[in-house]
Amino acid sequence: MKRHLLSAADLSRDDALAVLDTAEQMDRALAGREVKKLPTLRGRTVVNLFFEDSTRTRTSFEVAAKRLSADVINFSARGSSVSKGESLKDTALTLEALGADGVVVRHWASGAPHRLAGWVAGSVLNAGDGTHEHPTQALLDAFTIRRRLGRIDGLRVAVVGDVLHSRVARSNVLLLATLGAEVTVVAPPTLLPVGLHGWPVAVSYELDAVLPKVDVCMLLRVQAERMSSSYFPSAREYSRRYGLDTRRLGLLPEHAIVMHPGPMNRGMEISAEVADHPSRSTVVEQVANGVSVRMAVLYLLLAGRAEGGL
Repeated sequence: MKRHLLSAADLSRDDALAVLDTAEQMDRALAGREVKKLPTLRGRTVVNLFFEDSTRTRTSFEVAAKRLSADVINFSARGSSVSKGESLKDTALTLEALGADGVVVRHWASGAPHRLAGWVAGSVLNAGDGTHEHPTQALLDAFTIRRRLGRIDGLRVAVVGDVLHSRVARSNVLLLATLGAEVTVVAPPTLLPVGLHGWPVAVSYELDAVLPKVDVCMLLRVQAERMSSSYFPSAREYSRRYGLDTRRLGLLPEHAIVMHPGPMNRGMEISAEVADHPSRSTVVEQVANGVSVRMAVLYLLLAGRAEGGL
């Protein structure tokens, strides 16, 4: 792997499979331990640098680093000098002085992790930048798909909803295509980005027509906080056209799974019955799998295979 993980495009097929395989090894290694810790990153320092609110991603990276025995520093923009006007570069220089081996960054500005990577000596992991990318979410989604369905190559995946504002969609499209899946994005025209013709995807505006043909239905959150104008008539109309409810669940093949990166707008892009479905929904599994996948990414970036096994 490269020194940083800034985009799903940074990962070759072999890199992505190495992450998924290492995550499986992490799971097995911890399963037999009374204390859920490995000594792999002992003496290393990982900084969680979050300029946006986060529950799942920040907690997941913190747990992952601690299970690898790394020292973890949680850095929140609200309680730091950033709130006093400190620039991203000055924050980066502070982290450099602290000797950070890895910096996990979430930022409201697309491209911020790429800038940060030029200012620090350690590895930078993109935990979400603006509406650009979220590569570890794509990795944990791929891990979940492979665990549930046994493979990714040749599967048909529908990515449904607010593609325009979704960093998850961009990373998933890139990674799943790299791993051999056939991806279709489904959304109203107003929620599709300019330049979509350059993505390795098919496009549909009709959810009901796509559902019978897919193995995975991945719902995206409608990101109202990023919308400065009206992109659809109403929440009710959006739900009627693009929400996954029990009727639409019945259109999916029996083996198909339903995914959502969270947080969910229950009753809008996904009904409560579908979100909590005991066999079709993978929402809770995705959160749990995120820890194993982020452990694998931290291990491969900060320790590497050359230093030995788990």
